[in-house]
Amino acid sequence: MDQYQPLPKRPRRLRCGATLRDAVADVSIKHDDLILPLFVTDKEDPQPVESMPGVSQLPVKAAIKAIGKLTDVGLRQFILFGVTSPEKKDPTGSFALSADAPVNQTLAGVRNMGHDVTMIADLCFCEYTDHGHCGVLLPDDPRTVVDNDQTLDQLRSAATCLAQAGADVVAPSGMMDGQIQAIRGALDEASFTQVCILAYSIKYASSLYDPFRDAGQGGMQFSDRKGYQMDFRRSREWQTELQLDIEQGADMVMVKPAVTYLDIIHQVRQACHLPVVAYHVSGEYAMLHAAAQQGWLDLKYAALETTYAIKRAGADLIVTYFAKELSEWIP
Repeated sequence: MDQYQPLPKRPRRLRCGATLRDAVADVSIKHDDLILPLFVTDKEDPQPVESMPGVSQLPVKAAIKAIGKLTDVGLRQFILFGVTSPEKKDPTGSFALSADAPVNQTLAGVRNMGHDVTMIADLCFCEYTDHGHCGVLLPDDPRTVVDNDQTLDQLRSAATCLAQAGADVVAPSGMMDGQIQAIRGALDEASFTQVCILAYSIKYASSLYDPFRDAGQGGMQFSDRKGYQMDFRRSREWQTELQLDIEQGADMVMVKPAVTYLDIIHQVRQACHLPVVAYHVSGEYAMLHAAAQQGWLDLKYAALETTYAIKRAGADLIVTYFAKELSEWIP
């Protein structure tokens, strides 16, 4: 009799039935993993963003109300971006320092309502400058455009204003050299030692931000941001940016965009002990919606698969415009 030959292993056995698949799944998404971006405006009525289906610029009162309702579906983390009328913009983005700026008003309103949420405030000037760049401009140097050190002074002041308004976390996104150290110093000097810094440590100059610029009305009037955002052709530069932000006092670090940089998210997770945040950006969101509108894919399952991929790559937290829907879809 021929010697018995066992059948090869059959991994498909663990795929038989939804209950068993759920039991052996080793990647999960919790409600607290999700951060919803909100655009708050000084306009009186919500303004739908054409390139981002389901997303609107919200007046301050509407944003505060929406945050209260969203806690009912399990969302507890929000990141705010300001939308400013053209007449309130200037070369230095000074309106960001005003208590009347929509982000500052929203933070104060949420605190007055007593909602148990984490409020993150984006800290950049592109939505407040009349030229659309992320800081004060250099007068004579077209190579880098932004005056790094003068912008640091503005960031110190803006961070303090956000903390005074009620931000739990400030998130500097302008990619200025030394911004984490400058902001940490300003917050500590103003006795806001408990306010965290979410560093946009690894932010690439990406075409996938274009719908966001529609939503935030922060598009550039000239040139581009390649002088201060990272070049996607460089695969190792993130190590320097990450190391500097950690040394300067970052509490969390971000990789942006997410889906097209899963390799970077994975490497950062391996190299870093801090919480890693990934931003599923506006262009990635818009592409899924555009394909779904054509009937080319199922939006729900494409969004879920994409979000699990970001989590699987190593992200602890995910900034996503799908956060509300995901909070209803996940267990």
